[in-house]
Amino acid sequence: MWEQGGGQPAADVAAWLVGRLPDGWFVGAPKVTVDREEIVVVGELAPLSAELTDETERAAAEQGRIARFREDTRQARIDIARQMELRYQRKVAWGASLGGSREVFTQLSVPVMTRLRQPERIVLDTLVDAGVARSRSEALAWSVRQVGTHAESWLGDLRDAMTEVMKLREQGPDLTT
Repeated sequence: MWEQGGGQPAADVAAWLVGRLPDGWFVGAPKVTVDREEIVVVGELAPLSAELTDETERAAAEQGRIARFREDTRQARIDIARQMELRYQRKVAWGASLGGSREVFTQLSVPVMTRLRQPERIVLDTLVDAGVARSRSEALAWSVRQVGTHAESWLGDLRDAMTEVMKLREQGPDLTT
């Protein structure tokens, strides 16, 4: 797909990165997510060499390794991002993951126009009043994250329910005669 402002189609961004990234940054190819405004690149860092059995210590060590990667690669990531922004006409965000830790360093927050009726606005206002979010915008973002987190489970339940409905329809009376 070509962007209105020109640039390369984004379909080859992962392949381009494989050729462009310095060796040793990530274990395997990074996960690349592309939308209309942004490219997010998150790579898995090499495992920790220390044996940490305490979960809190392990998380701290993972976060420390991610912070070190962020600082050590800052200028190179900026240079690569500039090349990608020119090539693909999108902003670039970087991130790293290690074990159970994942951090995206700088990511766009893009305004989205939407029209909500009063029942939806009341839901957002309830989230704001309860302190879950500071604004309707944050409440909407929180809601979208919740749906994304639980979507697979919910969609699986929905598919199961649809299968049951189909079975019941097949067992019911034939209304075509």
